[in-house]
Amino acid sequence: MRQFMKTAATLLAAGGLLLISAPVSAPALAAAGIVNAPRQVANPGQGPHGNGHGHGGTASPSAYGWASSNWSGYALDTSTYSAITGQWVVPTVSRTKGPTYSSSWIGIDGFNNSNLIQTGTEQDYASGGAQYYAWWEILPAAETEISDPVAAGDHMSASIVNDGNGDWTITLTDITQNWTFSTVQAYSGPGTSAEWIEEAPTIGGHVATLAHYGQTTFNPGTVNGGNPGLVTADGGVMIQRRTQVSTPSVPDSDTDGFNVAYGSTAPSAPKS
Repeated sequence: MRQFMKTAATLLAAGGLLLISAPVSAPALAAAGIVNAPRQVANPGQGPHGNGHGHGGTASPSAYGWASSNWSGYALDTSTYSAITGQWVVPTVSRTKGPTYSSSWIGIDGFNNSNLIQTGTEQDYASGGAQYYAWWEILPAAETEISDPVAAGDHMSASIVNDGNGDWTITLTDITQNWTFSTVQAYSGPGTSAEWIEEAPTIGGHVATLAHYGQTTFNPGTVNGGNPGLVTADGGVMIQRRTQVSTPSVPDSDTDGFNVAYGSTAPSAPKS
């Protein structure tokens, strides 16, 4: 358990978003649980303006296939998925006035249902500093922290594979710090979507304010052992408080990766 102070969630009716109040200990927050939740749909019309980040023009939500209050990135939902892989760089979060939260992950399910199996990294700004750690999760449980160290800029590699007979293997590797975590867990979700996501996680049943995470790269990724064949319509933006706060690039030239950035400006696609 991380020995730092986080914040208690005081829930106010503000468009389903989370506002933050008095600090509590990490064990108390863990009891409440940080959950990387299924996609919560947002109407693109809820985000008519950007937040001024970036140097290009604001990327219209209508240029993508979906909008959400807690997810941004890419998702596939046209098949049944039994395996997903992905690599990403742990983004660097910057200082905010109040605590803010972000997660980078790969997973199966959750795009159009309430099931979800996933693994990723958490990047939060709380108690006056940035916090980084790794986790895995199967809903409805909250995320389970992985004790190995994680730092901003680390290169992560992950896989989730259906072993048959209801068992799935979740594997997460920090290539930079040279460790690998693996666990076999029972999971019975339908496998109707696969995704690579930058998320504003859920605390106490409400979506947290997204951390200012800068930019990160998801590349490469696979589904069912092959190239995912990403197209822009598979991508989605995050909208919070009527502002577009997280935006992916178009897919890279070999359709297996993308960049995603804080703000309303779409970054350039990564080099394949």
